[in-house]
Amino acid sequence: MRQNAWLISSGDSMVLLKNDGEILPVPQGMTLAVIGPFAKKPRFQGGGSSHINPTQVDDLLRELESDAGVSKVTYAQGFELDKDESDETLQQEAIEAAQEADYVIVMAGLPDRYESEGFDRTHMDLPGNQTELITAVTQHQPMTAVVLSNGSPVVMPWLSDVPAVLEAYLGGQGMAGPVADLLMGRVNPSGRLTETFPVKLSDNPSYLNFPCEGDEVHYREGLFVGYRYYDQKQLKPLFPFGFGLSYTSFAYRDLALSHEKLISGEEDLTVTVTVTNTGDQAGKEVVQLYVAKPESALIRAPKELKGFTKIFLEPGEEKTVTLTLDQRAFAYYDQTLKGWYVEGGSYQVMIAQNAEKSLLVKEVEVADDRPRSGLKVTRNTTVGDLLADPLLNEQAEVLLARINEHHPISDMEEVEGLDDMAKAMMQYMPLRALANFSQGTITEDMLQEMIRELNRTSRQ
Repeated sequence: MRQNAWLISSGDSMVLLKNDGEILPVPQGMTLAVIGPFAKKPRFQGGGSSHINPTQVDDLLRELESDAGVSKVTYAQGFELDKDESDETLQQEAIEAAQEADYVIVMAGLPDRYESEGFDRTHMDLPGNQTELITAVTQHQPMTAVVLSNGSPVVMPWLSDVPAVLEAYLGGQGMAGPVADLLMGRVNPSGRLTETFPVKLSDNPSYLNFPCEGDEVHYREGLFVGYRYYDQKQLKPLFPFGFGLSYTSFAYRDLALSHEKLISGEEDLTVTVTVTNTGDQAGKEVVQLYVAKPESALIRAPKELKGFTKIFLEPGEEKTVTLTLDQRAFAYYDQTLKGWYVEGGSYQVMIAQNAEKSLLVKEVEVADDRPRSGLKVTRNTTVGDLLADPLLNEQAEVLLARINEHHPISDMEEVEGLDDMAKAMMQYMPLRALANFSQGTITEDMLQEMIRELNRTSRQ
């Protein structure tokens, strides 16, 4: 066992994506079939100018062959790295090795020719021979774990057939040791995904806009990149942002906030939560803190990650975790005012295990810190813009009430939800159109005077 393996290793960044039936870690004394050329020649770094000359490169096959917890290790190549087509002889050798072993470790991933600096990927597939091999092996040996070496997400059409998947990414020249430690249970996996794994390529938020035509690239996702897009679309990914499994389990309780209301941008909100290791193994947990504003006049993501921390817990141990949110955690960037400002109102503070799994929620009222001036009102300003302005909203409410008195549908008492209908129509209506809905009570001169009065208030 490596000394201080729990303290720090590249295993901390590797992510256990699946572990049905808790087949990992591999029990002591098992025979293993290790399949795939990455087991002998690992892909440990990216392509292009990032290439370095390593002092040495460890490989998984040697690590497992020298492991005291393994009774026997056999190797089968299974597929060729420089081809996409399957080799029937190599695949059959892999199947036979899998049938004779207690456990199978398939080392799969993306070769340099699939991802590198200098060109973009056009799909998210593994090479076809790897996909066929994984499917064939699992049909003959259900105790199969797939270890992935790749620099970016891949699709996994074989996922339902494979009980265990470890995302090792590109872990550097010494990555084989941490992979072996994780497979054999000397280290408890604690990495979490820093990206979303979509089910298919077309689920990506940039799919309709990239690549573009000619020499132009349009970043049309706006705020909705990564997990924010999947949240907004209510689109279930293959694996969500922040996801990662462990060989132990954790429980959360007693979420508490230092304030029920923040009235100053200089105030910080202290968030505490107690986490307990409820399993029988020591492990690390990543506590994730998200902030949401369910009711907003702005275009906002459903929630945003605002803090996280990683803690180590022995079995049965509990710790109180403290995270701090400052004014920026609640702010948005105002393109008109060229700065970060807080939209006042009720916010949700969420403790989660990943972007899909929220565990505890508390609410906090946050004061509006937007400047009390700045909006220039024109004929094209909408009623909704006025309602959202902290200085002009009271005048806008009076204006809306006045217009509604003379709205064409105001006499239709039998219409269900009449008030909501009128407000919805007014929300996106420019001021220039108000005269059309006022039955002559608002003339063009009156409209111009209203605009001047609103601008006088805005400049105060």
